[in-house]
Amino acid sequence: MAQLRVSAISFLNTAPLMWDFAHGNVGTGFDVHYTLPAQCAEELRQGSADIGIIPVFTYALIPNLVLIPDIAIATKGVVRSILLISKVPVEQIKSVALDTSSRTSVNLTRVLFSKFWDGERSFISHPPDLDQMLAKCDAGLLIGDPALRAKTAGYHVYDLATEWKKFTGKPFVFAVWAIRMAALTGNDHATKVVEIFQRSRDNGLKPEHVDELAREWSPKIGISERDVHEYLTHNIDYHLDAENLEGLALFFQYCEELKLIEKAPELRFLPAHNWFSK
Repeated sequence: MAQLRVSAISFLNTAPLMWDFAHGNVGTGFDVHYTLPAQCAEELRQGSADIGIIPVFTYALIPNLVLIPDIAIATKGVVRSILLISKVPVEQIKSVALDTSSRTSVNLTRVLFSKFWDGERSFISHPPDLDQMLAKCDAGLLIGDPALRAKTAGYHVYDLATEWKKFTGKPFVFAVWAIRMAALTGNDHATKVVEIFQRSRDNGLKPEHVDELAREWSPKIGISERDVHEYLTHNIDYHLDAENLEGLALFFQYCEELKLIEKAPELRFLPAHNWFSK
């Protein structure tokens, strides 16, 4: 039986989701490799990956995907790892350098400016180097680990999830596990995908495992173990509950209104356990 190819994100925020793959034993059914969020989506689109944790925005762009239910990278408030860092207050920003690593945060930035921050600005795509971004533009968007380690003293800093919550009252969903339907048909491993991925998330969030992740990732990122622990347990929400789904639906609605996508997509979820064996 062919392995299911899994494209995962190489950021701290996915570490609990990948616990059983990195530290446990999920068998030989999966071939896992790590990359950036935008590349995960591209690999699903091209068919070089079967399962990927993708920026939610790209779910609207890639046909024939289904989601693993109740797993997400989301936040109910402050996220800390999606930052707009600016030399001037937000109302004075005229140009923004956008981190090339993700599509969701880029389009959240566009939504915030268009809906709540007095209109459009000029945007350029840029690798996540804050000094170079601010040399070219008034502000820079950083996501993931570069945002967590960014030196922001002296700048105006806007946590985009906080801004979203302030204006909409909703949480924000950044990424989800998506699967190409064609890859699952006739694959025996597919019958347990939901169970395997949800269990990996649950195991990764056990207190003793979060402690281990904090020890492992602190030297990688250059922030304290306490900050890593706080980030994984208080800033990131790993469930796709009803409240998070409301926030996701509103984001897609705004993206459609602003013509960032053609149409808000219908969310389709992979049924649990034996659906594929029927």
